[in-house]
Amino acid sequence: MNYSRQREVILNTLKSNVVHPTAEYLYSVLKETEPNISLATLYRNLNQLAENGIIKKIDGLDTSSHFDHNTHEHYHFICEKCGRVFDVSSDIAPNLVKKTEDETGFLINKYDIVFSGTCKDCLKNLE
Repeated sequence: MNYSRQREVILNTLKSNVVHPTAEYLYSVLKETEPNISLATLYRNLNQLAENGIIKKIDGLDTSSHFDHNTHEHYHFICEKCGRVFDVSSDIAPNLVKKTEDETGFLINKYDIVFSGTCKDCLKNLE
């Protein structure tokens, strides 16, 4: 993938917003410093970054994808109440991919595991 100043700005903005933002959220942040950037440009660059393994694209609970600059092996949890996305350590099930390959005979090249439910903060608010 060739260098692009806009792509670099998008990636840096994503890295500084560790809340697993949506493209729409990133767009609102970027418009403050990059008023000429279009939403189409943002989507195109986010998708290219995800396709090249530089970021992760998280699909799950709502209609908008979320994006994560952390490409280390981990899972995600999406709260159905507040919509926040949390990282979950893959240490919880460290051999999940290997066990899946061993039991199915599949060769797994990439994966994205997303749990959904209610986060700790929202559970406290239910009490």
